[in-house]
Amino acid sequence: MIINLKQTNVKKLALAALLIAVAVVGSLFSFPIFQSRCAPVQHMVNILCAVFLGPSYGLAAALIASLLRNLLSLGSILAFPGSMFGALLCGLVFKYTKNIWATCLGEVFGTAILGGLSAYPIAIAFMGKAAGDIAFYAYVIPFLVSTAVGALLSALIITTLQRSGILNTIQSKLGD
Repeated sequence: MIINLKQTNVKKLALAALLIAVAVVGSLFSFPIFQSRCAPVQHMVNILCAVFLGPSYGLAAALIASLLRNLLSLGSILAFPGSMFGALLCGLVFKYTKNIWATCLGEVFGTAILGGLSAYPIAIAFMGKAAGDIAFYAYVIPFLVSTAVGALLSALIITTLQRSGILNTIQSKLGD
């Protein structure tokens, strides 16, 4: 039993690392909207982590991906609130509902509304008052666009995996 638990943790850690790498490399495919760089791949990864790994792994993966993106100059400090609120909320929604569309909405709400609004004090602290003064337009709207695109991508991937039966196989191998 202990061996199985350790094997499951190794599998989950390996998948989390792979998804973090996808998020970091995927941030090369970003587009600017106002003051923000929209990276929909991060939001797709948040939802995939929620479905495959759960809220705690999803939150950790979002934190590590945001940190790596910042260290590699592939994202801004605003990657933290944007990705982490979405990752946690969509992870919790999937854990309790197992509904893909509700999970996608959790990601969109968590990132666009909670993450976008929490970007305001972070923008003021790290980017100056001028950046904070335009918080709604500069953060909520771009976060909404980015997360909506990522949510649609992940919904397409997950529904395809569901229809083929691969999603159940992956989840059972990970112990969920």
